[in-house]
Amino acid sequence: MTEAPVFTAHHPIRVFLLDDHEVVRRGLTDLLDSEADISVVGDAGNAEHALVRAPTVRPDVAVLDVRLPDGDGITVCRELRSRMPDLAVLILTSFDDEDALLDAIMAGASGYVLKQINGSDLVSAVRTVASGRSMLDPATTSRLMHSLRTEPAEAPQVAPELAGLSPREREILALIGDGLTNREIGGRLYLSEKTVKNHISRMLAKLGVQRRVQAAVLATHLEPPDAVSRPAH
Repeated sequence: MTEAPVFTAHHPIRVFLLDDHEVVRRGLTDLLDSEADISVVGDAGNAEHALVRAPTVRPDVAVLDVRLPDGDGITVCRELRSRMPDLAVLILTSFDDEDALLDAIMAGASGYVLKQINGSDLVSAVRTVASGRSMLDPATTSRLMHSLRTEPAEAPQVAPELAGLSPREREILALIGDGLTNREIGGRLYLSEKTVKNHISRMLAKLGVQRRVQAAVLATHLEPPDAVSRPAH
């Protein structure tokens, strides 16, 4: 097992920031740069710039906002980690969203915290994920874990409904289980985002569940053959 890195004033945690509000970026930069063992090495205001700039400055930690004008932080997280597998990602958002938390975990994020967090706790979160540990918002994580624990009890009744899904619905269910957003699913399957949403609505009705996170549980925990197979092209 690789030893956790040790950061000091001479070898600080290199942080990259992504948020579409300049005031937020400046505030985070001031907060983090005031710590001797942390250095903000770059920032971006949208997904496109983040994907270009972040790899050039080789950050140890990327702090990413979820909602962006040209995409979302979950997609940026997945793309950056595909290029920099050792990168620790901290998702920072204003929204307490179970689906976003599940997507963040599946995209490889090390932490998910709300913007209401106080400054000292955010500094601690950056240090935590830089050291290779997980930092997830306790309240949101607790609710998600409760959802995951309660869903398997319904598993025996779900299998017949899975068999009733169309090939396209089974394919979309598998991609939801892989953590893809509606936009990413549309890009993968050459469908509009609206068409993907319509497929998901019908699929949820067939499965007898109400939320996307419940469908993701079925795809990732049950993994029935019908749900993960790909129709022939």
